[in-house]
Amino acid sequence: FAEALRFSLWDLACEFNNTDHRTDLNGVGRLIVRRGQAFTINLQLQSGAYDAQAHSLCFIVEAGPEPLEESGTRAEFCVSDSIDDTCWSAMVTSPPGDTLCVSISSAPDAAIGRYTLTLDQHGYKINLGEFVLLFNPWCPRDSVYMDDEEALKEYVLAQDGIIYMGDHNYQLPMAWDFGQFEEEILDACLRILDVNPKCQKNQAEDCSARRNPIYVTRVISAMINCNDDNGVLMGRWQEPYEGGVKPMLWRSSVGILRQWCRESCSAVRFGQCWVFAAVACSVSRALGIPCRVITNYLSAHDTNQNLVIERYVNEKGEPEKRTRDSIWNFHCWVESWMTRPDLPSGYDGWQASDPTPQEKSEGVFCCGPVSVKAIKQGELSFKYDAGFVFAEVNADVQTIMRLPDGSTRDVISPAIVGQKISTKSVGSDHREDITHLYKYPEGSDEERETFKKAEHLNKLQQHKDVGLDLTIKLGDSLRKGCDFDVFALAKNNTSKNKRCRLLLASRAVSYSGVIGGDCGYKDLLNVDLPPGGERKVPLRLNYNKYADALTQDNLIRLAALLIDYSNGDTVLSVRNVVLDNPEIKIKILGEPKEHRKLAAEITVQNPLPVPISSCCFSLEGANLTGGRTITERLQTTVEPGQEAKVKVYFTPTHSGLRKLLVDFDSDKLCHVKGFRNVIIGK
Repeated sequence: FAEALRFSLWDLACEFNNTDHRTDLNGVGRLIVRRGQAFTINLQLQSGAYDAQAHSLCFIVEAGPEPLEESGTRAEFCVSDSIDDTCWSAMVTSPPGDTLCVSISSAPDAAIGRYTLTLDQHGYKINLGEFVLLFNPWCPRDSVYMDDEEALKEYVLAQDGIIYMGDHNYQLPMAWDFGQFEEEILDACLRILDVNPKCQKNQAEDCSARRNPIYVTRVISAMINCNDDNGVLMGRWQEPYEGGVKPMLWRSSVGILRQWCRESCSAVRFGQCWVFAAVACSVSRALGIPCRVITNYLSAHDTNQNLVIERYVNEKGEPEKRTRDSIWNFHCWVESWMTRPDLPSGYDGWQASDPTPQEKSEGVFCCGPVSVKAIKQGELSFKYDAGFVFAEVNADVQTIMRLPDGSTRDVISPAIVGQKISTKSVGSDHREDITHLYKYPEGSDEERETFKKAEHLNKLQQHKDVGLDLTIKLGDSLRKGCDFDVFALAKNNTSKNKRCRLLLASRAVSYSGVIGGDCGYKDLLNVDLPPGGERKVPLRLNYNKYADALTQDNLIRLAALLIDYSNGDTVLSVRNVVLDNPEIKIKILGEPKEHRKLAAEITVQNPLPVPISSCCFSLEGANLTGGRTITERLQTTVEPGQEAKVKVYFTPTHSGLRKLLVDFDSDKLCHVKGFRNVIIGK
């Protein structure tokens, strides 16, 4: 072989490569590429010329503290005539001249993370620099490959999205800034992998396991909460929130991840399920795993794995906390897209994982990933945590009344968990209902077969019909600040006269089912229902009664209880009311263009019958506010029916469709949220 070539300069062509690999929104100051796809480097010859027959150019890539070829964290390969897309390989792509262009392709199953790149000519080595390697859902050989360009724009590249809250009867969209390409975020995501307990225990083994998105997703699920480790978020589900941020105030993952990094991996206070899920989604997208946030309405938390939620109430129909089982008004988790070679065939695609700390899995507070198809088929033995997720969407509910003398009575209370499972649609702000991906239609033959396979015997039993129907109806104008009516509708479907007691109670409630203060109550001791007859009983809810009882979730729990004096049969109907906040109006002033200052005029009308003060507007948005929150405060009091108004300036950094997220808070009107889509021109 000829003498080693000497190079005066080398260039990792970061701008060209990052753009080609769809990582340029991370910046072009360093090389960030996706596995299984070629990238180009340029080597400037100091003298002489490259001769393929005479010169041997080899490269060494290494990741982690103990790079080993058998672990997939080290590869040594030489320039050849063509690229081999199954492994690390390289080829010269430039004609003879002063600059040598080399195309390097990584293995489609290489470990993700930080790498060093070294040029080796028979022992004469040049350190060419470092690069970051990510999963590649555009590469057919990658285990996260997704053959849908529009879906990839949504599930990998979109920096904002919508998370659904509210109630299964009234789904409330809340915009969220995932911000996975904002400054510092990719480094924060890699740091999450580096400080996870598995890495601390055995760095080499952990770095090798990063080839596998199943492993990485499970690590993310564990590390977004701080229950076992130096995780990102600390959960808290009720007041007080001193020493941290109320979960409802978060609108972006960016501030959370930056704070965690800057404060030496100390947990950020506080998160609830949608915050945990949103941050997990940001991390997954940043690392190249297609990911979306899911909301499951009436979500069961089955602590003893019997697929039954035992719900205790007192003689007024009000819940009593006697078990750890619960039904959340809604619960959020994430789905990530990948193959599952560890499962029988047919279970690739969306995999559910849940970073909210609920129950331990293999000794750690994490959940999943579990194939969504496995949940639908009732395959409860499949990895990971299939039984827990199956219960979240399928558990049966048994309601038990505990009487003052200590005795109990079964209560008939139709309740179906796992309703209106929702996510943002691809390419639009509409809600997509994906309940059918998790479960067969209620009462179908397929559902019965699934329950048999899962040994979900309670669901196969016919529930008792006592001939009494009880439902709750809502009046109009369910807006915060208004007085409004709710109704209990009792109906006798039997051929006999029925004399009953009817109770209608209302209490504030959090989304996770924690009961708050009383909002109104009615007890009718003698309700006569002739055969086929019905009775409609109203209850007036007054603002001055419910105002101080409401939690941050603006939810009121209505419970109607009907007791048949003749035989003691008891029917319970429960419904949650979501009180509407006022609309935030956002007006963009001027033509939106990147790198040009832009103004937005924002107004909120005070809907309350009392003045509000300490008004504060907060704005943020991916590529709009520079990864920070802009706040504007009003010094004046806003009277009932009057508007709070501010003008806010910001400078967009990138063109395209962006979401401007706005929050409004005051002393009496809190957590009002809105957003507007803004098209930023070049």
